[in-house]
Amino acid sequence: MFAVIMTCAYLGMIFTVLVWSVWFNPNISLVSDQPMLLKFSSYQELKAFLNRSSSKWPLYFEAFRGSSFGFTTVAASKEASIDYSKTNIQVEGVDEADIVKCDGQYLYVTLDKKVLIVKAYPPDELAVLSEIQTNRTVTGLFINGDRLIIFESGFNEPTVRPLRKISYCWSAVTVVNVFDVVDRSNPILVRNVSVDGTYFTSRMIGDYVYVLVNSPVCILDGEVQLPVIADGERVIEVPASEIYYANSSDRYYGFTTVLAVNVQNDSLKPSHETFLLGASRGIYVSRNNIYLAIPRYDEKKGVVVTEIHRIHIEENSIKWEASGQVPGYILNQFSMDENDGYFRIATTTGYLSRRTGQATSSNHIFVLDMDLKIVGKLENIAPNEKIYSARFMGTRCYLVTFKKVDPLFVIGLEDPSEPRILGKLKIPGYSDYLHPYGENYLIGIGKETVEAEEGDFAWYQGVKVSLFDVSDVENPREIAKYEIGDRGTDSPVLRDHKALLFDEERNLLAIPVLVAEIDERKYPEGVPPNAHGDYVWQGVYVFTINETGISLRGRVTHIDDSDDLEKSGFYFKSEYSVKRALYIENLLYSISDKKIKINDLATLQQINEIDLP
Repeated sequence: MFAVIMTCAYLGMIFTVLVWSVWFNPNISLVSDQPMLLKFSSYQELKAFLNRSSSKWPLYFEAFRGSSFGFTTVAASKEASIDYSKTNIQVEGVDEADIVKCDGQYLYVTLDKKVLIVKAYPPDELAVLSEIQTNRTVTGLFINGDRLIIFESGFNEPTVRPLRKISYCWSAVTVVNVFDVVDRSNPILVRNVSVDGTYFTSRMIGDYVYVLVNSPVCILDGEVQLPVIADGERVIEVPASEIYYANSSDRYYGFTTVLAVNVQNDSLKPSHETFLLGASRGIYVSRNNIYLAIPRYDEKKGVVVTEIHRIHIEENSIKWEASGQVPGYILNQFSMDENDGYFRIATTTGYLSRRTGQATSSNHIFVLDMDLKIVGKLENIAPNEKIYSARFMGTRCYLVTFKKVDPLFVIGLEDPSEPRILGKLKIPGYSDYLHPYGENYLIGIGKETVEAEEGDFAWYQGVKVSLFDVSDVENPREIAKYEIGDRGTDSPVLRDHKALLFDEERNLLAIPVLVAEIDERKYPEGVPPNAHGDYVWQGVYVFTINETGISLRGRVTHIDDSDDLEKSGFYFKSEYSVKRALYIENLLYSISDKKIKINDLATLQQINEIDLP
């Protein structure tokens, strides 16, 4: 545990240095050099390349939160016409791993180092059918018919290594386990693939799962540790001659391995490609391409750029095809999008100071072709503010920036060569996440704010759900909002879009919320805007949402003892905190680490519940 803590602290230190070096060099200019990827001719060339770099340690991180419209889809199970909700994703047809999955009859629930398979429908048959124990922490799940895919990641050294006699300094490994779950009460492991490094992210398209794994460059006794991939008894070390690298310098290097596994045909060997790159900031995946976004600080030119690499994927085929770069850094996966042969990206340059008012930040939209060359741009949006959320939807981009109020920008992308601002709306608060609702509406989930009396900033308050009418692109309107709690109120949706349950046909929106409320008796002279509330409730808020407004349908909690909330202090953690909500037919399922509850979706009357082991 100590080693893990020290590793995290070290990476955190690197992150801090990198981010501050980025923000305090705000000079903006398009970098004319078009990056590209090459392959090393030999192991000796790879060693020489790394020995010229200023640091042997990389930094990897992905935004807490992450085109086609992303939404909670409705599907029918193979055995019966059962409606159920799926994971809220960014791109239709590109599934994202999550901690809970549903197939209409069964739930697959992650609990640290094990996965539970639960019979969920019909509700009177609610029961835990089986437990799958893992050796490491489970980082995500997919369900593909009768195949369950479990990702686990940890710091255990792989037991089988290649024969080259060198020391190994990195013990992280990511494992892809594929289980046959035809008999849900008796899952059978049919495939086990491991890759050196830490789990970064994954996607599933059809029967193929694409996994991205990061491992730092390690040089001991003059030798470079190359990534190792094991598929059952087959173990290979990725040859240096098969590793791509960027023709631009970086302080931080690491291997990013992209692995493609067919989860239905066990006889097909996994395919893979390995890239020696810098600090992976984010990823966007379309039906045919993976885009890696990597921030770089160009010391010679004094600018921050995001380097983008497009990797074409088609079933078992993984092929790098293009690289490019744009000024600035991205927020998360929703800052990127592919549409009709173009790649669009929103970035921020410079820095923002909340208290002093000093700022050089600005925001930009760039449109690139499939060769990742810039063909259009819209620069200097909302100077002295930064992006809090972005969402590309067809020929529109919706951008939320913030400093004291929330400007929602509507940006037209019909002409890729000339992006333009069509309209904007300024209101208090901001949205951390934007979600499409039909063609003319937009849902924003974020925080309410109160302007500070001193300093050019605002204090965030409770969670706010907003409904925007964007039918008139020149005059977007907030037509409804619902505020939850006071300062300190939180929701995982603000950082992780997969925690949202939304269904347009059912007029349903549900989010897990930790509610904090201020006891005004503690402030006889008035409540200051920076006062933090006391935790009073945790569970799922269930809303009815339509084109005219947002109304609370009700709440569901797993915490019966208020002592858990009262004793939590400034930070709150409970095994009964609801993490996900989903529906099967007309039933709402809420899931925590200790319990699953079933409630009637219309009345929220409890139908059944089960304690989890």
